[in-house]
Amino acid sequence: MELYEAMSTLRAVRRLRPDPIPEDVLQRVLTAATWAPSGGNHQSWRIITVSDAELKQGLEDLYRPHWEGYIPGYEQHMQNMPSAERESSRKALESGTYLANHMHEAPVICVFCFNFDHITVTDTALDRQSVVGGGSIYPAVQNLLLAARSEGLGCVLTTLLCIEEPKVKALLDIPADWHTAAYVPLGYPVLGGHGPISRKPIDKMVYRNTFGNH
Repeated sequence: MELYEAMSTLRAVRRLRPDPIPEDVLQRVLTAATWAPSGGNHQSWRIITVSDAELKQGLEDLYRPHWEGYIPGYEQHMQNMPSAERESSRKALESGTYLANHMHEAPVICVFCFNFDHITVTDTALDRQSVVGGGSIYPAVQNLLLAARSEGLGCVLTTLLCIEEPKVKALLDIPADWHTAAYVPLGYPVLGGHGPISRKPIDKMVYRNTFGNH
C-alpha cells in the first residue's frame, strides 16, 4: 500500500474477527516493527505476541473494568459536544466497549515491553511528567500499525492495560526490569475496518519558527 494512503486511512479498528492471521503476514508486520528507529539503535523494546486463549482472556479481564470505569466520564463529556462530533464519539465508545468484551477473540495481542537500561531519558529533571523515553518505543508501535494497515489487518493502540502492569507482568512472565508501554490487538476487521480519518488541519497543528505563529 502507498505510504500516504496507509497513514491517512489508519483508523482505530476495535472490532476484530477471531480468524487466524497467516504466519507470513504476522511475520511481515512484526518485521516492520523492528525497522523503527530508537535511541542509539539499541532497540530496548520487545513484543510478546499473545495468542494463547487463557492469556488473552486474562488480559481482557484486567482491561474491562478500567474501560467500564472510563465510560461514565466520557458520556458526560459527550453531552457538550456538537451533534456531529457527539455521534462520532458515540460510535467510538461503542467500538471500545466491543473490544473490552471481545479482546480475547483477537487472534493476537501484541504487548510492547521496554527496558530502561538502554533508553536515554533526557527529561527526567524537568518539572513535568517524563515522556522522552517513549521516543525509543512508540516508533516501533507505529510501524506495526502501518504494516497491519497495509496487510488489511485491523489494529488499535491501547495503553489502558499499563495501569495493571504488575498483574500483566505476572500473567506473561515479564522480568522485573522490563515494563509495558502499549498493547495492540490484531485481527481481520468485523466491519469495514480502516478508512478515511478525521484530524485537525495542518494550520491548527503546525507553527512557523515560534509557538502560535502561522
